[in-house]
Amino acid sequence: MKALIQLIFFLMIIHPSFADELALNWKPEPEFGGFYEALLKGYYEKVGLKINILPGGAGQPVAQMVAAKKVKYGIASAPEVILARSQGAKIVAIFSVYQHNPQGFMVHPERKIKGLKELFQTEGTIALQKGLPYTEWLEKKYAPIKATIVPYTGGVSSYIQSKNFSQQCFVFSEPIAARREKQDSQTLLISESGWDPYTAVVIVHEDTLRNEPEIARKFTNATQKGWVSYVKSPRETNIQMQKINPSLDLATFDEAAQLQVVFVEPAGMKEQDLGLMKLARWTQLYEQMQELKLVSSKMNPADFFYWGNK
Repeated sequence: MKALIQLIFFLMIIHPSFADELALNWKPEPEFGGFYEALLKGYYEKVGLKINILPGGAGQPVAQMVAAKKVKYGIASAPEVILARSQGAKIVAIFSVYQHNPQGFMVHPERKIKGLKELFQTEGTIALQKGLPYTEWLEKKYAPIKATIVPYTGGVSSYIQSKNFSQQCFVFSEPIAARREKQDSQTLLISESGWDPYTAVVIVHEDTLRNEPEIARKFTNATQKGWVSYVKSPRETNIQMQKINPSLDLATFDEAAQLQVVFVEPAGMKEQDLGLMKLARWTQLYEQMQELKLVSSKMNPADFFYWGNK
């Protein structure tokens, strides 16, 4: 039976015509582990759904793909949802992998930086991807900035070469890569600044909720089951994902899966609430984006998401 499930798993990846597609915004990594777990364990199939997971990469226009109905499901960030809706896209978030933002900055421990304010207002170099909502938030919050801001180009080679160099990161990604090179890091979470959007959210077109509400409900329930299972025991699915994405070794998959748990299922959260989103959080993010003048149209934050209750 296990071999049969694994065969179905790979057939559904190889043959997208068999299924509705879930478009990822990056390669198969632990941040998508619960979706692969739901596929591998047959949770989607058990509720009558055939799902194909479509790996992504840099610049993958997932929100546009869902808005254009090229795929049924996609992965985006909460700010992307708001920006897309402000431009007329009919997309809605139905599930959030991360309850808290796992993005941050990695800093050499020797600098003894106490927080983001000190990082931005102390001389040094920060590699940062300009033009994103959270970078605009940080630049406004911590002005005047004394650090030198340079473009973020990926990898950790520049970080390893200079003690005064810090960079943006996912706290369970680049810091692991640095440790593989025998370089420790201190991580400062962006949420410290008050910017804490839902991250890695599943989006669908409004028509899916309107015309196929039962399908959307089955998908979110099966996805939640997959994430609950993956959080408890990720190894089997990590092995299968690593075969699809051999650029990461299995040890990195396992370590990242462990480190991300506190963002997927924060202390005190009940399993049945995993993936659930709240109106207050979406409202706060919307108001922050209005403050940054990233959105001008008047919108109702209750329209940004749906998962049974708000």
